[in-house]
Parts: sequence; structure tokens; C-alpha cells
Amino acid sequence: MEWFADDGFWVDFAGALFAPHRQQEARNWVATSPLLEVAAGTRVLDLGCGPGTYAVPLAARGARVTGVDLSATMLDRADLAGEQAGVTLRLVRADMREFVERDSYDLIISMYTSFGYFTDPAQNQLVLRNAWQSLVPGGRLLLDLFSKEIFARWAGTPKVVEVSGGHLVMRDTILDDWTRFRSDWTLIRGDTARHAYFEQFVYSAAEIRTMLDTVGFTGITCFGGFAGEPYDNHAQRLIVQASRPAQASRPRQAEEAGA
Repeated sequence: MEWFADDGFWVDFAGALFAPHRQQEARNWVATSPLLEVAAGTRVLDLGCGPGTYAVPLAARGARVTGVDLSATMLDRADLAGEQAGVTLRLVRADMREFVERDSYDLIISMYTSFGYFTDPAQNQLVLRNAWQSLVPGGRLLLDLFSKEIFARWAGTPKVVEVSGGHLVMRDTILDDWTRFRSDWTLIRGDTARHAYFEQFVYSAAEIRTMLDTVGFTGITCFGGFAGEPYDNHAQRLIVQASRPAQASRPRQAEEAGA
């Protein structure tokens, strides 16, 4: 089983992955970020929506939100979060390599480095092509990534962070000449320990720009955060915005293949 398909991973480490401060952070950015500004009725697709961290506050702003995730448990939590917030979410259990709803969304978001999960780089590229097809002409894609440049400052010594009821020890290993990485997590609560790991691609800003351009996205812009700050040596995240051209009917890869 691929690590991201293991529901137990998302459940056991939810306290670290979806901590309360992340929920508050998402609400703040939805309320203030020019990159996440949505008008009432905006059709939004949240790829890898998890427990609705961004989907719920976007719906509360009036967006019509579809959340896609492979984890049934995370979708159940998103549904509950939507209920508690008094908003309606459309939630779909699907693999992002397969999910396409053509010409359907004004904005697609992929948050918390939910991109790059797949061992075959062509499958990560396929996710971008699917996003292109699912956007309406003129629609926007927003990727939130822990980039290669930022990861280089982070990787090295193990990290210990406090989580609800215990501690999480994180150890990172660079793989394949800085192409991918492995992160080993050990969750310690009392006298019990739960170990898991995940592996995924880590991309530089230049690499992501090339991937998006290959599909046919335009207006590709990199930011250092949701406030729209520059992507430089002070950046804490890589936020990439790109658009499907208003006049294009097919992704460039399909055109080159003669589809």
C-alpha cells in the first residue's frame, strides 16, 4: 500500500497534520489573502482537502466548494466540520490522478504540500494536467508547497514538536540527488510510540514553473506566502499561482500527443 492510501496514517497523525493553529491560520488567510479572495458563488476545488481546513472557511465566504481526498475518514471529518460551521461542502472520495471534471472550477487549490506524492514523476505531472482540464478557461490554480529551497534550510537534524498528549519526532532524509525526500515520524504518547514515514517529491520554484508551463498554464507567479510577499531567502512557503488561458481548449500535452 502506498503511504498516502493508509487511512491509519492520517488518523494517527491528525493531531500534528491538522493542529488547531493550522485551522486558525487557514481562517485568517481566507479572510485576508488576496490569493484566496473568492466572490460568492465561486466554484472552488480543494485537492487533498483533508478535514476541510481550507474548504470550510472558503465555503463560509460564499464559495461553492468541492473537496477531494482519498481518505474516507478525513472526508467524514470535513463533512462534520462543514456541519458545525453551517456550510455545505460537496465531498468526493477520489484519487487526484484520476479526478477530472472538465471546465468546472474557477479556482483549484492544493494546500500543505499535497502535491508530489507519487513515485512516478509523470503521475505528479498528470495531477497538473487534470487540474488544467478541470478549470474553466481563465480559471486559477494555487499550489502551497514546502519547496526545495526552503526544505534545504529545514532538513538535517531531527525535530521534536509538542502535539496533543505527547511529542512528535521528525527525521528527514534526502533521496535521489535532491529529487525526493523521506520523512520518518515517531509519535510518542506516554509509554507508546507510533512510527510511520512518507516519501514524496520536493520541487524548486523553477521546477514547478517548468511543470506548469509544460501543461500550458500561463501567468505563473511565485510568492513567499499568502500575503503575496516575494519568493526570496525570507520565504517560509512557496505559493504558486497559475492560470488556464482564457482561449485554450486543451492542455498543451494533449495537443502534442495529438489528442
